[in-house]
Amino acid sequence: MKIVMIQDKFFDPSRVDDIYFDRGLYFGDGVYEVLRSYKGKIFALDDHLARFERSMKEISILGLDINKVRERVEGAFAKAAIPDAKIYFHVTRGSGPRGHSWDDEMKPNFFLTVSELDDSSEIKEKGVAVSLYPDLRWKRCDIKSLNLLANVLANQDAVKKGCFEAILVNDDGYITEGSSSAFFSINDGKLITTPLAKNILPSITRKYVLKAAKTIGLEVIEKLLRPEEVKAFEETFIGVTTRDIVPVVEFDGVTIGNGMVGKLTKSFIDTFEIFTS
Repeated sequence: MKIVMIQDKFFDPSRVDDIYFDRGLYFGDGVYEVLRSYKGKIFALDDHLARFERSMKEISILGLDINKVRERVEGAFAKAAIPDAKIYFHVTRGSGPRGHSWDDEMKPNFFLTVSELDDSSEIKEKGVAVSLYPDLRWKRCDIKSLNLLANVLANQDAVKKGCFEAILVNDDGYITEGSSSAFFSINDGKLITTPLAKNILPSITRKYVLKAAKTIGLEVIEKLLRPEEVKAFEETFIGVTTRDIVPVVEFDGVTIGNGMVGKLTKSFIDTFEIFTS
């Protein structure tokens, strides 16, 4: 490597911080997690750490001990002193000369932020609109990879349409999930959601939604749905780590139910609050 340019300035490569050569920047070569706290208590930390550890193993990042990650998360959360916080962290394979293969001795790079969460009470009361977008993601969405360009494009399309979220539809015409959420529908007293597979993220919120369904007394059906089916259903909502249950009252331009947050969706919101208390 002869020179480095950052913006319009030239630098000697030996004097440039290694973070500029991070494989996360070059390739999205890393994995991440997002979790949150409620009233000073981190929610589902063990679940998130287990998923993070699995993601690391799936892409062979082996140089970071999960107990050390726990220490960093808990330490940063305590230092930030934000009762209702969003905690984001990621690990990349490390820094080095750009090349598709890697050195097994490469030291992983870890990054973490703690920030205050926005109030989500209004969207829970009024519900949100969602739009459809083709699922252009890679085939291993069960790994929480830093490769999120397809998700970003989908969500930006939704925002341009005045919607809160993009619901992804695969090449066969079936709904997979949201660009950053799990997707649920309610019809005939049953909760319907996409079954987990390699193209679906094992959402932590999804896990607790299914637990809430048992508490409420709803049968859970895991099956693929087409958008036209959902448009005729009684209620729909999405599950997002930073906001938990978000009611959907408009689906790709079609009003769901009576256009208001449904009774059973409210039950899910109330039950989820019990889990987080």
